[in-house]
Amino acid sequence: MRLLPRLHLFEFLDQPWLPALLRRGEVDYLHIVLDRTRPYDAVAPQLGDLLRMTGTNRIIDLCSGTGGPWRTLLPTLRKANPEAEVVLTDLHPTPVPGLPEGVQYRDTPVDVTRIPEELTGLRTLFEGLHHFRPKQARALLADAATRGVPIAAFELTQRSLPYVLIQLLLIIPLVWGFTPLIRPVRWWRLLLTYLVPIIPLLILWDGIVSSLRTYAPEDLEELTEGLDANGYRWHSGVHRAQGMTITYLLGLPRPR
Repeated sequence: MRLLPRLHLFEFLDQPWLPALLRRGEVDYLHIVLDRTRPYDAVAPQLGDLLRMTGTNRIIDLCSGTGGPWRTLLPTLRKANPEAEVVLTDLHPTPVPGLPEGVQYRDTPVDVTRIPEELTGLRTLFEGLHHFRPKQARALLADAATRGVPIAAFELTQRSLPYVLIQLLLIIPLVWGFTPLIRPVRWWRLLLTYLVPIIPLLILWDGIVSSLRTYAPEDLEELTEGLDANGYRWHSGVHRAQGMTITYLLGLPRPR
């Protein structure tokens, strides 16, 4: 499939000035979509294999925001890896209630290019890598390779014209459809979704920009070129399951 040029445009969720209600509205929508569709359950076997290969039960999730897919993903992962546990981290920590057993949120800031030494385990990013420009993304990946720790990054978005066109057609109807499922019901959410549809338009913009920022497998190969000291290995590709297409990048240290 022919790729669109990668454009690093701004996303509203990245902006510190975005009003709290609009941020909450966009984040709550993303939560309900992840919780109801559970797209990342499909990579639970892959994560389980990585934990076994690298001899750890601990996952250090980077750029976690308000929890990512872990409300459903960790219970799925624990069916095969009962001891698996997750530490959520972010540069701007936002601890949230309702996380499952085995998930904890680190309440101090974590810079992904300088991760504290005590945070050991499999590093993961879900919908996080596209937020970084190539130089920053390479620094993030180089840190894992230099320290010899495993890392796994996953993205649902695709940088293709058909995918962007589908977003243009479907995102606003999907926001309207999923919003009644969000609890608790808030008057401001209904107002800003249906009467004055600011939230759907923000989600549409950020969704398209995320697609245009996404690194395709060939981009990931360029980002990791030369980051193979001491036998460190990189694998990138596309995982397809249940109608979902997930681009992945895996970094693996030399087996001990």
